Formats: sequence, C-alpha cells, structure tokens
Amino acid sequence: MSSAAARLVLAFVLLLFPTLVLAETLAGFLPDIAPSDLVAGADAFGPVRQDVPVAPVLQGSETLAWAFLTSDFVGTTGYSGKPIHVVAAISPDAVLTGVQLVAHSEPIVLIGIPDARMREMTENYAGLDLKVEAAEGGSAHELDIISGATVTVMVIDDSIVRAGLKVARALGLGGLAPAAAAGPRREIDPGVAPSGDWMTLSGDGTIRRLTLDIGQINAAFAATGDDRAISRPEPGAPDDTYIDMHAALVSVPAIGKDLLGPREYANLEAWLEDGEHAVLLLGRGAYSFKGSGYVRGGIFDRIQLIQGDTSVRFFDKQNKRVLDLGLGDAPRFGEQDLFKIPADAGFDPAEPFRIQLLAQRAVGPVDKTFLTFDLGYQLPERYLLPVVAPVIDSASDESAAKAALWQRIWREKTVEIATLGAMLLVLTGVFFFQRQATANARLFFWFRMGFLSVTLVWLGWMMNAQLSVVNLMALTGALRTGFTWDAFLLDPLVFIQWFAVAAALLFWGRGAYCGWLCPFGALQELTNKIARACKVPQITLPWSLNERLWALKYLIFLGLFGVSLASLPMAEKLAEIEPFKTAIILKFLREWPFVVFALAVLFAGLFIERFYCRAMCPLGAALAIPARMRMFDWLKRYPSCGNPCQTCAHECPVQAIHPTGEINPNECVNCLHCQVLYQSEEKCPVVIRQLKRRATVGTPSAMGTPKPSANAPDRTAVPRRASSNMEETA
Repeated sequence: MSSAAARLVLAFVLLLFPTLVLAETLAGFLPDIAPSDLVAGADAFGPVRQDVPVAPVLQGSETLAWAFLTSDFVGTTGYSGKPIHVVAAISPDAVLTGVQLVAHSEPIVLIGIPDARMREMTENYAGLDLKVEAAEGGSAHELDIISGATVTVMVIDDSIVRAGLKVARALGLGGLAPAAAAGPRREIDPGVAPSGDWMTLSGDGTIRRLTLDIGQINAAFAATGDDRAISRPEPGAPDDTYIDMHAALVSVPAIGKDLLGPREYANLEAWLEDGEHAVLLLGRGAYSFKGSGYVRGGIFDRIQLIQGDTSVRFFDKQNKRVLDLGLGDAPRFGEQDLFKIPADAGFDPAEPFRIQLLAQRAVGPVDKTFLTFDLGYQLPERYLLPVVAPVIDSASDESAAKAALWQRIWREKTVEIATLGAMLLVLTGVFFFQRQATANARLFFWFRMGFLSVTLVWLGWMMNAQLSVVNLMALTGALRTGFTWDAFLLDPLVFIQWFAVAAALLFWGRGAYCGWLCPFGALQELTNKIARACKVPQITLPWSLNERLWALKYLIFLGLFGVSLASLPMAEKLAEIEPFKTAIILKFLREWPFVVFALAVLFAGLFIERFYCRAMCPLGAALAIPARMRMFDWLKRYPSCGNPCQTCAHECPVQAIHPTGEINPNECVNCLHCQVLYQSEEKCPVVIRQLKRRATVGTPSAMGTPKPSANAPDRTAVPRRASSNMEETA
C-alpha cells in the first residue's frame, strides 16, 4: 500500500472513530505529522528525549525546535471529560513555531463544527511568544473564540500556553529559568549491550546470591529457642549446601539476552504483557525454593517478592521453567525458573527489592516452624538512565491552574452573567406572582413574546447557552470516571442554567426551562405565532395519538442514555436527534442533512405548536423524570375544569391538559396560558357566572329598595376578577 493510500485509510478510520487513538503519546502522534507543519524547512523528527518528553525537529542534523504534546505536561480535559491532544513546537527563543490539533473527543467539535475550523484556530498559535506570556501571566494574547465551542477553545488555549511555558522552562529556552526537577528518577536503559559471561554478571551485581549451609540453618533454628526445631536438625555436614539461590531481573533486555540466550529471551518477550517484568531464580542444594505446595494450591508459598510496602506472591500460571541458560560458563542448578511480576503490582525495576525465602522445619506430625531470609536485589547503575521527571503540575498546582482558568472566564463574562441572573429573577417573580402577572391577557402575551425573543436571540444565538442532553450524558460519564467541576465551570451561562433548572424542577417541573429558557423551544413558539398570524391552519391531534406521542421522547432519551453507558462518543453522535446545534449554536450554517432535519422539525411546528418538544425532545424527557418530585402545584384550577368546561384543554398550546381537566406536569411547559384563562372575563365560564351573579345581587330591587345617596359607596361596582372561595381551589 502506498503512503498516500495509507494516509487515506487512516483518515477514513479517524473520521468514523474520532476517539480512537492508537497511542496517546508524543511518539505515537509524530508519524502522522509532517515536520514542516511544525517548523518551516524541517524534514525529520529526532527521538523523544528521556529526561523531558520532547522530540527535536530537525533540518538535516540541525535542531530547529522542540516538539511536545500538551497532555504530557498539563491537564487538557475538555467538555467530554477526555483529554484534548495538541502537538506544538517551540524554538530556542521560546516562540511557538507550529501547533497541530491531533486528537480529541469534544462532542460539539466532532459533529457540530467543521474540524478544519478547529484546526485553523489551533494553528494560529504559531508565532506566540512565550516570553511575553510568562511576563503577562499567560494573558498577553487574544482568544479566537469559535461560536459553539467556547469550552473547547478555552481548554486548548490554556493547555498550549501552560504546556509551552513548562517546556521552555524545563529546557531553559528563551532565557526562561528552568523549573526545579521533581526529584531524581531512573529507568531501564534499553541500549546496554550484553556482557556475555557469568563472572562479569556475578561480579557487578547483575546476579545476586543467597547462600546458606547446613550449619547456618541449624544455628538459625537453634537461635529461636524452639526445642522442637532444635531437636530436628537438618541432616548432613555443617558445610554442606542447604540452599544456593541466585536472582536476576531478566526483563531488562541486556540481562535477559545474557542469561537466557536470544531464543529463550524472545519467548520471554512474547510471554510478558505491557508493564510486566520477570525475575529469574536459580537454586541448588538440599532445600527447594519452589517446594511442592504449589502443585496442590497453585501458589509458591516459599518465596515472595517485596518492594517497599508491596509484596508479590507467585502463582503457577506466573511460572515457567528454563531448561538451559544462555551462558556457557554458568554453574549447574537443580532449579531454573522464571517468575512473572504482574503489571498491577506497581513494581519499579529501577528501585531496590528483595526475594524473601521461607525456610521451614517440621516440628511435629502436622506442625512446622518457619524462618525467613532475604536476597536483596538492586539493578547496577549501568542498566539505568537518570531521568528528570516531566515538568507536570502537582495535583494542587493543576487544580489551581484549572480554577484560575474558569475564574478568568467568569470575570470576563460578568455582564452576561448579570443579564442571565436578571432573566432568572424576572422569571422567578412571574412564577411566584403568576396571578398578578397573568391578570392582563394582552400585556402578558407581549411580555412572554418579548421574553422568548430575548431567550432566542441573546441567550441562544448570541451566547450559545443552549442546554442539551449531551450535557447530561457528559455529567454521567464524569460521575463514572472521576467527577470534577472544572470542565462544567468553563461555561458559566450553561452552568448557571443547570443549577437554575435543578432548583426549578423542585418547584415547577420542567416547564420553567422548556417553556421559557430553551432557545429552540422559543424558536418553535415564535415561528408558530407568526404562522398563526399568517392564517396557517393549526392541527389539533386526537387525544389518543397525543398521549402516544408523549412516550416517544422518553424512548429516545432512554436509548441515548443506554448507549452512553457503553460508548459516550456514539451517544453524542446519536444525540443529533436534537436540532439545537444546527438551529441555535451554528445558526443553520452546517451540512445540508442537518439543516434539512432542523427545518423539517420547525416546519411541523408551524402546524402543531412545539411539535418537537411534545414528541421528540430527549432533554425534555430527561427533565420530566425528576420533575415528578416537585413539591408544589402552582397552577390554579376550578372544580368544573374538565367537567364540563374544556376551554383550557382546547387552548393549551401543547395539549398537556387531560380531557378530565388534570394538567400533566411532565408535558406542561408553564406557558401560564391556562392561568390567563383562569381569570378571563370573556372565556372562563366560572368567572363569567360569578360576574353575572354579583351584578344581579348588586342591582337595586324594583320593590322599593332605597336609592343610594350620592355619598354612599357604589355597591353595584363589580370587582373585575374576584372569585368565589367556594369554587376556587389551588
């Protein structure tokens, strides 16, 4: 396959599975980047350094810059809860020469925004002088905010600047002071050549040895003072070998090739998985380090590996016998065994460890006594490389940096936050004083149209603060993988709305958001009002069909939620059932299938008001489920509502009122139209009947009732919207 064809196949795979990352390391990403994309004139990358994870960007043999991966140095978690990987290059004078967005899982970018737009924004960081950023605290440049991807852009910006400063300081570029090393650390040097003989390996400590003779073991048991053990000494001469045990860490390439030989070492590499190590134990003498207990129980009870506070017991599946050693001058041993150290043991081959031998002696028919002896092991320095730990924030520093980022965003959006706060305050007042707010039908109608217009234009199209079921799925994923507030705090308007929605669910149900603060809901209602003004006929669904359509959105939500538990990226794709990104965030500037779908939904809404809210919205379904816990029923009703009066049921914009008069709180959008009708002197039969009764009672009788004086109060005046306590129920 040609290079061009290979790149085409890779691009197709990444298009279908954008979260698939074969190797989330700098070395894994560099093969897919042209050196000239990071530095003009560059033609190759050098190997990644061991001390700091950077790679030289070369022109011939000259180093033009250093390439680095932002996620190696700072936290880059985006709105999806997963890292955003960016590869950048920095010149010797601490200027970014090139920046490439290489991998991400951001839902709004995956589907809603062209990838080319995000890459263009990222590439614009080329030329950023990090010396100036260091002097200005990282705020010397202007942000290129992309509509609908504010959180993602802020995370990318923060990670590029902070990671670039860390690399510059670690390498001493541009005169920036190097950061203090986190502490000396060492790791295996894969380039060490094999020594080739047993004497060298034994002499430099590559092979460590524990030797006990019969006299020593008998003296050790005698020192315990146990008469039973003393009375049963090991048979043989005092200088006979009790055990002669040798150990070597053969997962180190040079040691393994020496002791095992090329063929056996190749088998060892195939046997070990990533992160696993192996120790070779050799033994001879009267005592076996293996024993026979493992045959019965599957565990080697005479030996264990101890490193710090961690101990590793070996099982039969972690053992392999070695038939022949690879060194011709090696002694002969009765036992030659490999033991696998699992990856999850937390074993560090560069740190000291010991093999603890358990020597046992029978002191009765079934009783035994035990002694332990340690074979200490430390890799010789020639197998190790000194490594300076990557200059990565400590947990507290990283947390402080993330907090500083969202706090800066909140400060910059003070006006927007105050405006949203005012909207929420006004809406809360309307709900608490809904009787007064709906007293004048015409005034309330225009107030609602004005509020919805602000929601659509300012909150939706300008601020892009449209909530989505994707937010809920991201929250669920964060709770499963380790929740932090950082990503959610990066968009203050969305964050504030979610808290307001949570509070509103307890008081009024889902309608506080769906009926007033959802930009797409506002768009549906406003376009329907325009359609009504243009005499577009309205369709009233049969009640049986309307009830069945309610169930559809719950099925959609449960399907999305179930998929998100298995694959959040796939659920984010399927969440395109929401036309919010197309109609609100991207303002219809999108590929034609998405635009056609959004327009089709709005077209249906011209004939059936809020058709999408009623039948398809997974966010509405998600909010309706906890809304059943609301503590109050604020909407006032008369006993005659539903029987016989059907006025409110017929005029409810979303058909949320049952024919029997009950309001379905899961479907109600709190438009308060029923509360307008509740006080209407023209439409509500109860109010009309009350007015007629009071007018009759207040009219002077024709049977000589005295006419009131000029100064007497006019008792014939009828309160405009008084209601009978006998007939009104809350």
